[in-house]
Amino acid sequence: MIEYGHGTHAGLRRTDNEDTYYADAGSGLFLIADGIGGYRQGALAAALARDAVVEGIGRGEDLFAAVQAAHRHLLELAKARDVLPLGATLAALRITDGHYQAAWVGDSQLYRWRQGLDRIVHDAHYAAERCPALGTEPERPPQRRNAATQALGMPRREPLQIGLARGDAMPGSGFLLCSDGLVDALDEAALARIMGRTELAAQECVDHLLLDALAGDAADNLSAIVLRIS
Repeated sequence: MIEYGHGTHAGLRRTDNEDTYYADAGSGLFLIADGIGGYRQGALAAALARDAVVEGIGRGEDLFAAVQAAHRHLLELAKARDVLPLGATLAALRITDGHYQAAWVGDSQLYRWRQGLDRIVHDAHYAAERCPALGTEPERPPQRRNAATQALGMPRREPLQIGLARGDAMPGSGFLLCSDGLVDALDEAALARIMGRTELAAQECVDHLLLDALAGDAADNLSAIVLRIS
């Protein structure tokens, strides 16, 4: 059984919220998309990325293929409309049959809770998108390089790097997906402190994360999804 909570807030310095998310225990799909600042229609880009991944999963694609398709969709849409790039970062998680598959592009974050908080990116490998216009050779970049340079929908000379991880999703474990605004406002010790409060429901964990972030600087949009497996 998957218990989950979710929430988002524009933050203390912004009037627009360019984060969006999707959470569905039935399909086991959870994701957060963050529209790239500095480009027009960031909220639209995030929503388009979200919908493209959801549609890909609905077609029976695996998570990596769905993220690839979302990237191509944003590129093609911006070209067809002759507009500035529609860019978004993404963190996505799929839970099926006691296992998880995670995929991300950019600085949206994924954590696993199991007697402590672990950033999933630490255990990940990277795969190059196999798109003729972008190249075909996989490579592994230095740790965290993708955080500032990778985004769905951004034209690139080199392949897009999609972070990938797989593992067990056993009873007693949990997951946190969040936009970079939350991890900028709260350090990992603060995240772990809240995730470790097992007396709280998943939605209460999300509420505490957002409230604690808003009690500080919270300069960016904030989004979080908390999952617990039982």
